Amino acid sequence: MGWIDRLIGRKAEAHGTDLSALPQSSPDFMTIDVETACSRTSSICQVGVVGFTDGRVSFEFETLIDPCDEFHPFNVNIHGIDRRHVRGKPKFRDLHATLSEQLSGRITVAHSSFDRGAVSAACALHQKPLINTRWLDSVKVARRAWPDLSSHRLNVLASHLGIELKHHDALSDARAAGMVIVKAIDHTGISLEDWISEPTRPAPRDAGSVKRAPSDDGPLAGEYVTFTGDMSVARSQFADQISAAGGSVSPSPNRRTTILVLGIQDPSSFAGKAKSSKHLKAEELLAAGQRIEILSEQQLRQRMS
Repeated sequence: MGWIDRLIGRKAEAHGTDLSALPQSSPDFMTIDVETACSRTSSICQVGVVGFTDGRVSFEFETLIDPCDEFHPFNVNIHGIDRRHVRGKPKFRDLHATLSEQLSGRITVAHSSFDRGAVSAACALHQKPLINTRWLDSVKVARRAWPDLSSHRLNVLASHLGIELKHHDALSDARAAGMVIVKAIDHTGISLEDWISEPTRPAPRDAGSVKRAPSDDGPLAGEYVTFTGDMSVARSQFADQISAAGGSVSPSPNRRTTILVLGIQDPSSFAGKAKSSKHLKAEELLAAGQRIEILSEQQLRQRMS
C-alpha cells in the first residue's frame, strides 16, 4: 500500500463521507479547499471544509469526489489522488446541497481565487446554482498583514506562522488558510468584518502589532485590555501607558480580555450594526460568563492614577 492509500485510509476512518455528519453550528467563518484532477477547474476530486469559532476549529469535513473527468499526471503528482481513490465516491452534484447549506450566508475563506473559481465551475458543470457566500481571499489578507514576506503561498505562510500543514491535502490546506485569518486578526487587530470590506488596504500599525511587556506591578497588574475607537492620545501611546500601569494590551477581545475601553467612535463605521465589532465581541464573551468590564477612557485612567 502506497503513502497516498494509507493517507486516504486514515481520512476515510477519521472523517468519512456521511454528509449528515456535518454539524449545524454557527461558526464565525468557514474555509474551503479543493484539489482538482486536471487543468479544468471543475474537476474537483477532493474537498475540505473547516469551521472556525472564537479562533479555533469547531468542525471539519473532508471527502474525495468523483470529478467526472480525467486525471492528469501533473495533478496526480501534486496531490497523489488518482482514479482508484475516487471509485464509488460522491460526485459534486451529490455534495452541492450540503456545501450550500454550510456555506450560504456565511463568510467563506479560500487561499487565492482558485478554490472559489473551482466551486463555481463545478456548479456550472453539474447545473447547480452558485453558492451564496461572502468570499474572503486569505492571500490578500496575508499580503496586507505581512507585507514584508517574499511569498504568500500557503506553505510559506504556514512555515512563517508556525501552522501545521500537509500541503495539497484539502482538509489540511483549508485548516491552514483559516489559521492565517486567525493569526492576521490577532497580529493586526483588524476584525473579520473589516477584512471582508477592505482586505487589500495596508494594515495600520495598531497597538496590537507591537509586543509590550507590562510592568511587574501597578494598578492594572493582571488585566488584559482592549480598546475600540479613538482615544485622547495616539493608540500606541495609550498602549504604552497601560503597559506601564501593569496591564497587557491585546488588539481584539479574546478569552483573556478583562477590560474593554470605549473611545470616541463613528457609528457609520459599524457596518449597519449598533456597536463596533470589538464591543459586540466583548458583550458575547461577557454573556458567556467571562469577566469583562466595559469602561470609558476616563474610567480606566482613574483606575490607573
